[in-house]
Amino acid sequence: MPANAIHWFEIPAIDMDRAVKFYNQVLGYSMAHFSMHNCTMAMFPCESGVGGSICKQDDFLPSTQGSVVYLDCGPDLSVALAKVEPAGGKVVMPKTAIGEHGYIALFLDTEGNRVGLHSGA
Repeated sequence: MPANAIHWFEIPAIDMDRAVKFYNQVLGYSMAHFSMHNCTMAMFPCESGVGGSICKQDDFLPSTQGSVVYLDCGPDLSVALAKVEPAGGKVVMPKTAIGEHGYIALFLDTEGNRVGLHSGA
């Protein structure tokens, strides 16, 4: 059995500069984008064996429906969540307790994707 059920994820983007700026502002990353095959990508930090990226590709469009990716936002979800709207996104579910598993929240990014945040506090 693999250590993680998720191995890789991609979040679609229409405007890569805008998408990279949004995630850099909200999560404190320093992502840059690059071209690979038929898409432009910007990779999220990957130290745990699970990786992912923002991806611009003609047949890959943002959506508020379907699968939701939850990003680890550090020890306190409130810090990242407070940056969502100033960075151009919209909070659609506030910080919500999930028992012993910590907290989650949902937002719409600048591209129109529904994305989750997760933290222990």
